[in-house]
Amino acid sequence: MKEDKTVEILLVEDSNHDAELTLRALKKNNITNNIVRLRNGEEALDFIFGRGEYQQRSIKNQPKVVLLDLKMPKVDGMEVLKEIRNNKETENLPVVILTSSKEERDVIESYKLGVNSFIVKPVEFGSFTKAVAEIGFYWVLLNQKP
Repeated sequence: MKEDKTVEILLVEDSNHDAELTLRALKKNNITNNIVRLRNGEEALDFIFGRGEYQQRSIKNQPKVVLLDLKMPKVDGMEVLKEIRNNKETENLPVVILTSSKEERDVIESYKLGVNSFIVKPVEFGSFTKAVAEIGFYWVLLNQKP
């Protein structure tokens, strides 16, 4: 990826099925410009902080929103959120948890760590498509970053 290419949505999702549904929902609603999908928290941190295979990427060129799953291999979503919020360069980066977890402790912990929104993935595709479209529309088109 070129250093100067702006990523609008960073999708961090280990499930190919869930990632495909998310990408289809965004495409169906014409919100498909510059989406990067990563498969685990370690890749997400490398991307966000310009490390490893993304060392040529500028940390100043952050996505408009990160759609982050919680339950992932290597580094989970909570740890990714912690690292984002604990860095001056990324502390204001919008992060939306998009997960199948309905556990109250996950919701509480996410908000304590500074998540912008916590959304439980709907099981039914129509509901899921609508939820993802609304997320994309709000964070990519309406939200103003500081």
